[in-house]
Formats: sequence, C-alpha cells, structure tokens
Amino acid sequence: MRIEHVALYVHDLEAARAFFEHYFDAHAGTPYHNVRTGFRSYFLTFDDGARLEIMTRPDLAELEKPTARTGYAHVAFSVGSTAAVDALTARLAADGYEVLSGPRTTGDGYYESCILDAEGNQIEITV
Repeated sequence: MRIEHVALYVHDLEAARAFFEHYFDAHAGTPYHNVRTGFRSYFLTFDDGARLEIMTRPDLAELEKPTARTGYAHVAFSVGSTAAVDALTARLAADGYEVLSGPRTTGDGYYESCILDAEGNQIEITV
C-alpha cells in the first residue's frame, strides 16, 4: 500500500503549478476543468513518482492558516543533501518567500527548513 497522491486547494492554480515546477521540478499533467462546477486541477508528478493534485474552484473560502492546527500541516520534499536544503531555502528566501524555520537539525534528527508558499501553505525542505 502507498499514498497515491495528496491534494491541495489553491486560489491561483497557474501560479501554484509554476511554483512547484520551478522550485521542486514537478511535471504537470493535462489540466482538468469541470465546466459545470468551475473546478480545475492539475496532477503534478515528481521524479520519484509522488503526485500532488493542485485544485481550485470559484467558491473557495479563504481561512486563516495557523501553523499549529489540526489537519494536514505541511508537505515535505527531500532534496538529497544539506547543501541542497541550504541552497533551495536561500533561493526561495531571495525570491521573497517567507522562511519559517531553518535550515537546521531538528530534535528528531532531520535537517530541514520550512517555508510558506504564496498562499500560506507550509512546505518542508529536508535531506
């Protein structure tokens, strides 16, 4: 058994697609559009086969996204080395994304940083 994909609602579907393609080497599949509901989505595939579905619809509610809450907290990307964590974190910070923590070694032994994407979704970058 394995997780088939994780899904994320966003307001700006094209900006989210471009973000994951640019920084995390995602490959977007064919866009889907349900004309009746206005729902749109892409499946993004990563080199190891993992998939993230990004979705939008016209009636999305914008709610506060505190980092300490119930529910899914973040999506983590393994970039292969501490140097790669440092480099990607610096690149994202230079491009204006908020770095919440790190890069650092956590109490449970992970070398990681956490950033927020343009819509306030937390992304962990780890070895």
